[in-house]
Formats: sequence, structure tokens, C-alpha cells
Amino acid sequence: MALAAVPVGFVAGLFGIGGGLITVPFLYYIFNSLGIDQQYLMHLAVGTSFAIIIPTSTVSVLTHHKFKAVDFDIVKSYGIFVILGVILGTIFAASLNTKSLILFFAVIIFFLGIYLLLLKEKEKNVIIKIRLHIKILLGFIVGFISAPMGIGGAIMNVPILKFFGYSINKSIGSAAAIGFLIALFGAFGFLITGNYLKTNLPLSIGFLNIPAFLTFIPITMIMARFGAMAVHKINKKYISKLFGIFLLIVATRFVVEYFNIS
Repeated sequence: MALAAVPVGFVAGLFGIGGGLITVPFLYYIFNSLGIDQQYLMHLAVGTSFAIIIPTSTVSVLTHHKFKAVDFDIVKSYGIFVILGVILGTIFAASLNTKSLILFFAVIIFFLGIYLLLLKEKEKNVIIKIRLHIKILLGFIVGFISAPMGIGGAIMNVPILKFFGYSINKSIGSAAAIGFLIALFGAFGFLITGNYLKTNLPLSIGFLNIPAFLTFIPITMIMARFGAMAVHKINKKYISKLFGIFLLIVATRFVVEYFNIS
């Protein structure tokens, strides 16, 4: 857990993601090796991931804010619809068969990765006003998909904000802030559903594992700060490309996971 927390925290700060894309599979294999009830393995990994994202994203957001890379107006106006998606997605996840969703998710982020790799960085970013119905639709989709996956949603929000004219730095900083909202409501949702189902998992409250949370938090919080500082020292022409490559790697991993699920 301690070894896994190092890259999780750094990548979380670097790309504005919550780290769930790395945390969830690590926790899944760790909990599986400990003999946790197979029926709730993924639920426990996802719920714990959300709990870990809360303090990690807080450090990430504060660091990005120092570089004036967080647009709190978009966080508030768009984030409310993301929260609605998370709430419904969390309820849906309680009895979810994830195989089809994993394939769908892999296809979506594959295209997002290609988009960022082909995207030409503009000299000046002109922010296009996002219409209300677009915020509702995209916010709900991002929140709903993020909930069963245990992620902060930045893997979708960064390309979305880039599309509407935000600089890569501001896209990453703002996505990190939205990720905090996703994690907060996601963790609470998995806490409630785990208690409702009376899972009685060892050393856990609902679907939140306490030892994993306490192990990850101090390490990811420190590494998230380093990651967030590093992104502002990298040439912005390369950040979009790095994020695009990261998305393609994640998409490939999810495709492999799809074929491994029986």
C-alpha cells in the first residue's frame, strides 16, 4: 500500500486526477490477497479510493490555486451537476456488473487520449461559455461514470475543459477541484450503501477500509504537492501530450481488464 501511494499521489497532482485509476486496481489485488469477500472486493476498493482522493485532491487544488490555475466559477456551476451524477452512480454501483461499463469507459478515454495527442496548443486560449444544458449533460455523465470506477473524473474533465478553451494548466487545476466534490459525495455514498447492505467487512466502515485509508493518506498528500508543482514547470506544449499518452495507457489497461473478467 505504501509503495503504491507514491505514484498515486504524484500522478494525482501532476494531472489533476484523484489517483483512483491506480489506487482501485492496487486495492483490489491487495484486498483479494487478504481473502476479503469476493462479492464486495470491487466495492471496497472503489469506496476506499474515494476516501483517499478527498485529502489528496485538497492538497492538489491548493497547490494549483497558488499558480492561479483553478477556475472556481466553473467548479461551482458545473460541479453541481457532476454531484447529481455521482449520487445516482453510487446507488447504481451497489449492484453493478462492471464488465460492459469498463469497455465503454476504455473506448471513451481512448478517444479522449487521441484528441489530446492531436490537439495543437493555442498561443492564446479563448474560453467558450459552456451552455447550461451542456453542463447538465456532461456533468451528469462524468459524475455517473466516475462513481462505479472510484475516480475523480479529471480523466474526462481535463479534455472537456480543454475543448471549451481552458489552458491545460487551468483545466488540470479546475478538474482537481471538481474531483474533490466527486470524491466527497462518492465516499459518503459508498459509506452509506456498505452499511445499508450490512457487509461487515473487516476493519471497514461500510465500503471504506480504515487501514488502507490511513496508509495512503500521508504519502499521497505529500506526493500530490510535488506533482502539482511539477506540472507548472513543464512546457505546456508537452503537458497535453503527456496526459494523452497517460489516457491511452489507462484505456489499454481497461481493455485488458475487460477480457480478463469472466
